[in-house]
Amino acid sequence: MVANPQDVPGSPEYAAKLRHAWRVCSVTSLGMLLIGISGSTLNVALPEVVRHFHADAFASGWILLSFLLVNTACLVFFGRVADLLGRREVYLTGFALFAVASLLAGLSPGVWFLVAMRVLQAVGAAMILANGTVIITDAFPPDRLSQGMGVYIGTLSVAQLAGPTLGGLVAQAAGWQWIFWVNVPPALAAVVWGAATLRRTPRGRREPIDVLGNLLVFAMLSAALVALSEAGSRGLSSPVVITGAVVVTVLTPLLFLAERRASNPVLDLRLFGRRMLAFANAASFCSALARAALILLVALYFQAARGVDAVTAALGVLPLPIGLGIASPLAGALGRRISPYAMSVGGAVMSVTGLGVLAMTTDPATPYWIVGGGLLLCGGGNGVFLTGNTTQVMAALPSGSLGVVNGFRLMVINVGVVLSVAVTLSVLTSPVSAELRGQVYAGTLSSVSPVAVEQLMTGFHRTYAVLFAVALAGAVCAALARTPKGRPAVPEEVGAASH
Repeated sequence: MVANPQDVPGSPEYAAKLRHAWRVCSVTSLGMLLIGISGSTLNVALPEVVRHFHADAFASGWILLSFLLVNTACLVFFGRVADLLGRREVYLTGFALFAVASLLAGLSPGVWFLVAMRVLQAVGAAMILANGTVIITDAFPPDRLSQGMGVYIGTLSVAQLAGPTLGGLVAQAAGWQWIFWVNVPPALAAVVWGAATLRRTPRGRREPIDVLGNLLVFAMLSAALVALSEAGSRGLSSPVVITGAVVVTVLTPLLFLAERRASNPVLDLRLFGRRMLAFANAASFCSALARAALILLVALYFQAARGVDAVTAALGVLPLPIGLGIASPLAGALGRRISPYAMSVGGAVMSVTGLGVLAMTTDPATPYWIVGGGLLLCGGGNGVFLTGNTTQVMAALPSGSLGVVNGFRLMVINVGVVLSVAVTLSVLTSPVSAELRGQVYAGTLSSVSPVAVEQLMTGFHRTYAVLFAVALAGAVCAALARTPKGRPAVPEEVGAASH
């Protein structure tokens, strides 16, 4: 078999492809930067938004959860749409939609209008996220993929590094509206730069989209999130919690039945027929569940337990994105010498260590260097893990199905993100009396009473213990995600079906 000249190091075609790949990486990194900053600024500025709208605990949680839910449910859908209609067009439309939604979010007259605009933001973000990793994978030569992936993922750390500080400063100096309006210029810039840089790709065969599967996934996630968000405030015996659990229980077998009959299922279980893919995706899920709510959790710790302002809280969480920012590109640079599997396992173990430090030392009087050290370990571990795990999975997949499969991979991760926020908020506030839970979201609990703060610290200890256990399970899954020698990572029938 003759090698593609574009993939042969030293050839003129290889050099040209690599130059174009780095320009493509600048576009996709801008997308990651935009979405990362949008999320991390709101995590820190959430108390300011809650106080402005006088929102209760339920509405406060759904300012975050509505975005995560809709974004998760749309990822596979837009991966399939991009395969059929063109990746470039869907990707750029996502930026435009995100800009419009951000502009309108800053004009919100009430909290539920804001939630609706967060839903619209989520649709645009799904168009961007479902395609960014695939665009990177297609653009880079195989031997340089880990480098491109390291820079792409490292951009998330830049977003998380700038986002909390930006969120704290903007919320205090300019008002909560600018938390959303700052997204508009970079989103429009991404449309222009992306249109000039990204090449049109051939459209795939027109195949039916699994509408029923997407609706069932959305319904299951909605029921699970409502049940989780209510469990912490009303208890497991609440009718809302019981109803949500029943809905999930009923819909789960229906989803599997529908997916077995669908010609292009949203949950293609054949893609998990090999040990590496099954455990690698399980590790991604656990990592997201343990990682996603950390900035929100620590920001609430500083504001609600220590009583500091938003800017100080933003500075307090910086070791997490700093660790991510250092580790991701470093792991990508070492990708030609260290296997993605080794990076995945090593990063997962480092993250477990960082969460262990936070779980054992969380207290209002804990010296900051201990909290910062734990956050730095978590950030560095996640940077190494994400680079290794993403490279490991994407390099193993057949090119013909990258769009829908990457959407599925991201959906698995985003389910972890959604559950991370829902579980964290539920477990964190469960020891606090119902009438004081709104004070936690508003960041004002420390002014109520020392007893209330002590109750909240019990919630912090429980939450960190849960996240530590999940991260440990993720490390075990990462260790099991080794491809046996001589066996392909992808089932042969999937590879055949994708071409």
